[in-house]
Amino acid sequence: MSPPLLGPNAELREIFARLDFVTGSDALIPLLRQANKAASISDVTILLEGETGTGKQVLARAIHQMDEKRRGCPFVTVNCPTVTEALAESELFGYQRGAFTGAVSNRPGLFHAANHGTLFFDDVNDLPLHIQPKLLDVIQRGVVRPIGCDKETPVDIRIVAACNQPLRPLVIQNRFRADLYHRLNVIHLRLPPLSERPEDMCALMLAFARRHFSIYGPINSIEPDLLKFLKAQPFQGNVRELENAVQRMLFCKTQGTSLALADWMCQSEDEKTEPRQNPVNDAADSLWEAISGRGLSFAQALRETERRIIETALRAGGRTRRELATQLRTSERTLYHKMRAYGLGERGIAKQHPPASHC
Repeated sequence: MSPPLLGPNAELREIFARLDFVTGSDALIPLLRQANKAASISDVTILLEGETGTGKQVLARAIHQMDEKRRGCPFVTVNCPTVTEALAESELFGYQRGAFTGAVSNRPGLFHAANHGTLFFDDVNDLPLHIQPKLLDVIQRGVVRPIGCDKETPVDIRIVAACNQPLRPLVIQNRFRADLYHRLNVIHLRLPPLSERPEDMCALMLAFARRHFSIYGPINSIEPDLLKFLKAQPFQGNVRELENAVQRMLFCKTQGTSLALADWMCQSEDEKTEPRQNPVNDAADSLWEAISGRGLSFAQALRETERRIIETALRAGGRTRRELATQLRTSERTLYHKMRAYGLGERGIAKQHPPASHC
């Protein structure tokens, strides 16, 4: 059955709103049209790009629900930053009993769990490098072989991947495979941050208020004074942060069925939308003072800044070097070589062998 013909923009918005993807912005209409078309082509791979909290997973679920072939089958999420290198293959592809110590029974992987449905790779930019060629092979051939098994099993899955930073620069830096990037990037949908679609504020706030109707009671409108305030001082965050702000407003509210500026001001001082200092600008100012006042060269100042950043991260970072690299949004191999270059030890993090080269 062919997808229904869509009417005006309002009808298109309503279709996605029923699937929890709410927007009042005309700028997102082309995105909705592309997503709607992609949903009707059940086997096409989709790459969603956007900052954390812009609604990539919600959009992926909406596409799955609009896909007539797959909507009745599972939607399975792979949270790539939490997939450890050691367990990535067994998590995705499963294993046979006796394949390794502790494999006391057969276990299907996430590809089998999502069979005939959608497998969503969230933050795919953090997918371990060694698993990327195996993912590419499954996408291209449509078969999965569990660990310890000689038999390949066909799978029928739509792959939707989301990245919170553009993948092309990571490909250039050899931090993401070019062939996998091109295979994922068949249909590319970019979700702009909330700061680029202020028209969405009202629709989203009402949607979030209605979502929590059973707890806080009905909210029917947003007062003009609040919308004017938010337009004058753009909200510092994305959709996820906005929902948290609405919940705080509802908790503080004592009467009425509309949200007003007074309700916004009832939040704690550090949660209100106010002009905030940009730490990157502050760092740039300090770096310029060091260059101009202390006679440092530009290269010297950058090296010293980089070394200090890594030292700070080592003091407050994760338990392993991989976790630390994830927090710094760099590769483990790059972090390892920079630590060696600056003579920095692994204080406070687990000892690891040098990461293998993936060139």
